[in-house]
Amino acid sequence: MPFISQTQRQSDYNLIPPSCPIVIDNGASYFRIGWAGESEPRIIFRNIVQRPRHKITGETVTIVGDHDPALLKYFDCTRSGPRSAFDNNVVFQFEIMEYILDFAFDRLGADQTPINHPILITECACNPVQSRSKMAELLFETYGVPSIAFGVDAAFSYKYNQQLGICDRDGLAICSGFTTSHVIPFINGEPAYEACCRTNVGGYHVTDYLKQLLSLKYPHHMSRLTWEKVEELKMEHCYITPDYASEVRLFQKGAKEAEEKTRCWQLPWTPTPVEEPPSEEEIARKAALKERQGQRLREMAEAKRSSKINELENELKGLEFLIHQLRHVNGNDIPSFLAETGYVSKQEIEAAIVKVTQSLRKAKGEQDEIEEKPDPSTTEKYTLIDIPDNMLTPEQLKEKKRQLFLKTTSEGRQRAKQKRFEEELERERRNKEDEQRRLENPELYMEQLRVKYRDLSEKVEQRKRLKTNGNHGNESNNVSGGVGRGERLNAAQKERMRLLTTAAFDRGKGEDTFGIKDEDWQLYKKMSKDNDDEDEGPNEDEAELARVASRLREIDPTFFPKSEASSSGAEPPRFRPLTKEDFQILIGVERFRCPEILFRPNLIGVEQAGLDEMVGVSIRRLQQSRSEDIEENMTNSILITGGSCLYPGMSERVEAGVRMMRPCGSLIRVLKASDSVLDAWRGAASFASTMHFPRQVFNKKDYYEKGEDWLRQYQLKYAF
Repeated sequence: MPFISQTQRQSDYNLIPPSCPIVIDNGASYFRIGWAGESEPRIIFRNIVQRPRHKITGETVTIVGDHDPALLKYFDCTRSGPRSAFDNNVVFQFEIMEYILDFAFDRLGADQTPINHPILITECACNPVQSRSKMAELLFETYGVPSIAFGVDAAFSYKYNQQLGICDRDGLAICSGFTTSHVIPFINGEPAYEACCRTNVGGYHVTDYLKQLLSLKYPHHMSRLTWEKVEELKMEHCYITPDYASEVRLFQKGAKEAEEKTRCWQLPWTPTPVEEPPSEEEIARKAALKERQGQRLREMAEAKRSSKINELENELKGLEFLIHQLRHVNGNDIPSFLAETGYVSKQEIEAAIVKVTQSLRKAKGEQDEIEEKPDPSTTEKYTLIDIPDNMLTPEQLKEKKRQLFLKTTSEGRQRAKQKRFEEELERERRNKEDEQRRLENPELYMEQLRVKYRDLSEKVEQRKRLKTNGNHGNESNNVSGGVGRGERLNAAQKERMRLLTTAAFDRGKGEDTFGIKDEDWQLYKKMSKDNDDEDEGPNEDEAELARVASRLREIDPTFFPKSEASSSGAEPPRFRPLTKEDFQILIGVERFRCPEILFRPNLIGVEQAGLDEMVGVSIRRLQQSRSEDIEENMTNSILITGGSCLYPGMSERVEAGVRMMRPCGSLIRVLKASDSVLDAWRGAASFASTMHFPRQVFNKKDYYEKGEDWLRQYQLKYAF
């Protein structure tokens, strides 16, 4: 619709005479307003209101109709969703309705407070009197309109198509709107509301059902499945099948015809850039750069090593010179001489020399092949160890225990260090032997490693199974075939359990004397888990298995250890790059499954009649209220109108459904409206321009004098 300035709208409005009525088609989906006698409405917009806040100032604004996407830059539209004044095609939120009427009259050019034009507004069939009364009160009190007339949108559409010669004076109007669907019979051109039928299913439910199905089918693209886009997909791709069951079977079989009926919606997608392999020049350049960086690092490490060696040599020379000077110092002057140097004794200086010598040898990369000499200060550190306890004072006894602890700890560290050194030598020796065997016969060496790895794996797994299931397997007397905890314990664990049970049993007898004897404390050593070499100690097989696996990993790139595989034997998940197909939404069975709810509302949990069944219900109600036989005339002119009747195949499906309910040979004719969306407004505009319209309206005086009882009985006569 072209943009018209406010000045132009006001000038056009002032040119319209006050006797010309304003025609409003107040639909649940769209609001249409224009002048009587015209072929097209002046203003069309979505019948919704939204009140977002400004992101900076926090000011609340009112947006009527579809909001401009550019507003999202300035307003927060997420907290305030679109609101409608309707509840199942009945107006009940008149505050929202006032916003909509303000916007409509302003766009029409009526900027003055009293609107001096009669109003013809549409409503649903059998509209509640409370809704009609509130609407009349809003138009009279707020806008000061002189008179009002109410009419049913489906009736206006049927009468308009009757003028065009499409349908007869007697017939049925099937109107499927946004939230509801109606079937209204017509006799001699007038609607028989006592026989009309309604179902609370419409285009809104079709769109919502399609949105749910696509969201469940493509959960990763839910942000793309907006209401507006799903509405567009519905109107573009959905259709109604003549036989729903056979169409479903067709898609279940996956036939070629089903593939042809499937539609694809391609989402925006950018291909992942393919990394080309580097050229030989690039590889050579990177290798040269890496070599230069390595050379620079080696030079830096060599400079740091040389600097450290110089520092250690200077420190060693200083200490040796200090020892040389100490030899020429008298015995009485030694304490004062040492006080100046910062050392306490000669032994401390000698220990420092030994330490610096070792550090220097390590920095130069020399191996310490000479056996470590015992620390000369050991005898001075542990002077009380060899003295009997009866010759020591209590303080000296405490010091003796401390020296004994320190000596034991130091000797333990020395033994551990020596053990690690021997293990390292043994490891180097074995690696040299393995490398020599590999160079002699690589294939035989690899095969031997594989056999060894397989044997060790079976041995370790067998040990784990025995640890889990016990040494007796399922030979116990357990009826269920399971293994008890006692059967899973090895000999050391069983002995530990026996000792714990015995200690706990003895403590319950008489006086508790545990701990008086030194032998009692040996119980803790026996129960210690550290002595359980069979279960908790280091496992040589597992260490050897890890070494063999590491060796195989170095020489065989196809080797895959079992420990890296999952327990179920499945390969680890591999992630593939996203392709064009991952950004495609296929609409197959949803094309006809969603509109099917118009004929089968129970698919979405609505236990009501479908469109074809509503025709039979309306005819039966008409037979009960009318004495004459008019069934043939009703089915001879069935007009389908409304925005939800635009699906391909609607006429054929309605005809097939009605034919199943009527006797054989009955004349059934289903007709399409000339314009299912605008025929209601055009019919109302055509009726408002006739001479009969002024006699059908009521003014403010009639409304307040006659009351709601008269308004309940008010019914428009559709005599064009």
